[in-house]
Formats: sequence, C-alpha cells, structure tokens
Amino acid sequence: MMKKYIYILMGLALLGSCVPASEFSQLTDKSSSLQNERDDLMAENEHLTVENREMMAKIDKVEEQQQKNIEDSIRIHKRVEELEKEMAQLDRKYADLESTHEALLRGNARETRRLLNELQSTQEDLTTKEQLLKELEANVAGQRQDVNRLQAELEARNARLMEMEKMLYEKDRVLDDLRERVAEALLGFEGQGLTVTRKNGKVYVSLDEKLLFRSGSTVVDPNGVRALQQLAQVLARNPEISIMIEGHTDDVPFRKGSSIKDNWDLSVMRATSIVRILLDGSGIDPTRLTVAGRGEYLPVDGADTPEARRKNRRTEIILSPDFSEIFRILDM
Repeated sequence: MMKKYIYILMGLALLGSCVPASEFSQLTDKSSSLQNERDDLMAENEHLTVENREMMAKIDKVEEQQQKNIEDSIRIHKRVEELEKEMAQLDRKYADLESTHEALLRGNARETRRLLNELQSTQEDLTTKEQLLKELEANVAGQRQDVNRLQAELEARNARLMEMEKMLYEKDRVLDDLRERVAEALLGFEGQGLTVTRKNGKVYVSLDEKLLFRSGSTVVDPNGVRALQQLAQVLARNPEISIMIEGHTDDVPFRKGSSIKDNWDLSVMRATSIVRILLDGSGIDPTRLTVAGRGEYLPVDGADTPEARRKNRRTEIILSPDFSEIFRILDM
C-alpha cells in the first residue's frame, strides 16, 4: 500500500515538471488528502483487528459454553431417564401398597377384635403383676426392716464379742502374770517336787509330798515351809486372788491305830497345816482361803505303780484371780 502511494507521488513529480502550478497544487492537496485517508484506514484496520481478536475469543467462549451445554443436556437426559425408571418403580410400589391397604381394610374388623382381646388380656396381666409388685415391695420393706434389725443385733454382738475378747485377753494376761510371779518367787524350788502351771482359768502350784511332808505326817518340812513363806509374800501383794488348798493322797489305806483315820482325814489335815503357814505373819485375809481334802479320789496318774502313787501324793494350791466382771459379761 505504501509503495503504491510512493509511485503515485513520483509520477506526480514527473508530471509536475510539465504541468502548470495550479494543477500541481491540486495534485498536492489530493495527495495529502489521500495520505490522511490512508492513515485513517490504517487506524481503522488496527481497531478492526483488535475487535476481530476479541470477537474470536468470544466465539471460543461461546463454543466452549455450547459444548458444556451439550454435555449438561446429555447428563440431564440420562437423569430424566433414571427418574422415569424410579417413577415407574414407585408407581408399582404404590399399586402394591394400595392393594395391601385394601386387603387390610377388608380384614380390619377381624384384626381389631383380635387386638382388643390381646389388649384386654394384657391389661389383666398388668393388673395382676402390679398387685404382685405391691406385695413384693411390701415383703422387701419387711425384709429390709428385718435386715436392719439383724444388722443392729450383729453389730451389738460384734461389739460384745470384741469386749469379751478383750476381757478374755485380759484374763489370760492376768493368769500369765500371776503364774510368772509365783514361778519367780518359787524359782529355787523347781526340780524339788514343785511345779507352777496354768489351766482352767487358774494357776496351780503343785507340791509333791517329798517337799512338804514325811510319809504319813501332817507336819511340813522346813524346806517346804520356806517355799510356802515365799509364796505367801506373792499372795499378800495380790489381795484379789482367792486361794484353795487341796490335799491329795494315794490309794494305799492308812494304817489303823493312828489318830488319823483315813486318807480323807490325812488330806484335809495336810491342807490345814499349809493354810496355817500361809497365814502366819503374812497379812493374808483368812476369808480368801479355802481348805479341801480330796483323799485318793482325784489322782493325776491312775496306774497301779509306785511312781504313780508318788505323783498322786501331793498338795495343790489353786490361785483364782477375781474374774467376776468378765464372767458377768460372758453371761450377758
């Protein structure tokens, strides 16, 4: 386009050399006009080019949207087909339900009677169970009272048992303490026919005949007197202890012609001799002492041998602490 204008101008220049000035001026003006027209056309061409690009972009978008619309239309068509199938299934289900409903309506009267009978039976059963429940609740309330009463009794028994155990422990402690004190006081005579034991809630001081008496005599040997005097010191310091002196013999009959009539007499006289030694200067209250003669009738060894008879010829001093409070509690 530009070359075309240049050729025209060159031609005009060549012609100008042989045309008048007025014509040249006209040609020049026309050339300027054409140049301006050319510039306008170029500007318009650029503007149209830009618009063309924009239009092509819009066309691309429209085509893209059109493709999406086609895809959506296909998807919607498929969904419509699915919905139509579902609708057909629902129609069949509705028809089935309607048929079932009609059948239920036809049998409604019979079913209603059956349900009423069941309801009445259930109501009667419920009334019976409510009555039974009330009776059970009453029984439970009574049993609860019994349980509470038994629990209170059990707690009282447990408390009493604990008190009894405490008293029995105290009783055992007192007996053990007394046995130890007596054994300590008579320590030098152990092995000489003297033993200190605890049994049946008492302390037994057992003295063989050889420690206290000669055969057939009621006079206490000096060695036995010393043992009894040491024992008397312990008894004097424990005024709550009751004292019983029991004389025992073997089963050999006493010889006739003596002032002592028999083994009963001998056992009592020996016990009396021991009582006098215990009371002599000791300060022991005589009301604490009891004298008993057992004769031959409470042996420690029932064999018919000299050794058994020797064991049976003995005197026992039985010490009984005051357990009256403990026995009172045990008897409650």
